Amino acid sequence: MNEIKHIIAVASGKGGVGKSTTAVNLALALQARGADVGLLDADIYGPSQQLMLGVAEGERPEQQGGQFLLPIKAQGLKTMSMGYLVTEKTPMVWRGPMAGGALAQMLEQTLWGPLDYLIIDMPPGTGDVQLTLSQKATLAGAVIVTTPQDIALLDAQKGIEMFRKVDVPILGVVENMALHVCSNCGHQEHIFGEHGGERIAAEYGVPLLGSLPLDRRIREQTDAGNPTVIADPESPVTALYLQMAEKLMAALDSAGNGAVRQFPEIKISDD
Repeated sequence: MNEIKHIIAVASGKGGVGKSTTAVNLALALQARGADVGLLDADIYGPSQQLMLGVAEGERPEQQGGQFLLPIKAQGLKTMSMGYLVTEKTPMVWRGPMAGGALAQMLEQTLWGPLDYLIIDMPPGTGDVQLTLSQKATLAGAVIVTTPQDIALLDAQKGIEMFRKVDVPILGVVENMALHVCSNCGHQEHIFGEHGGERIAAEYGVPLLGSLPLDRRIREQTDAGNPTVIADPESPVTALYLQMAEKLMAALDSAGNGAVRQFPEIKISDD
């Protein structure tokens, strides 16, 4: 774990705001800028990165020494997910501490090797998994994903406040689904409201890393296992992800090291 330079949590106060899509495209954008990047899918109950990265169902990480897991390489990223360890139809009927323990094991017992950035796709909310990560690892910071609508902004505020309480810096806000452009006539419409990301970023004194459009192709590409940064590298949307990556790299270079503290060994049984 000492070989990971920066750990970045991509989080949201609620589900359905495009957090996982943002996490995978941000990881790929950092890679496109020459960085060695890992991606940990920390959504224990609803892992999605396996599908988004096009990893075949049934592919399992190799073991080493009977204790450690080798990350699965996908789209050039070193990745780990609960989706690699269970089938698609296996529900994770676990209480919070068990989910936190699973996250700790995937983080510590994966042989990541040298990484410039480890992106962690967090589950929505402010529960056990978030607290486990913030208490056990020294995060370089968190990126909060929201949509412009007021309900999403309320939950985003809770996410920001949670990270502030555990002394994790907020690296910025990503406003997703900010604008819809009609594919037939080009009419632009703010379906979920305007400038919500700007308002919450200004309120907390953090940067607005970017505003992403509501674009069907983003959904289609990630569902097909070929995220936008890979599928359409010359598109305006990819340019937005690359700008976000550049802002993060600049912020972290000026902030210093975000290395990991070692976890204690955590064992889960049915007793």
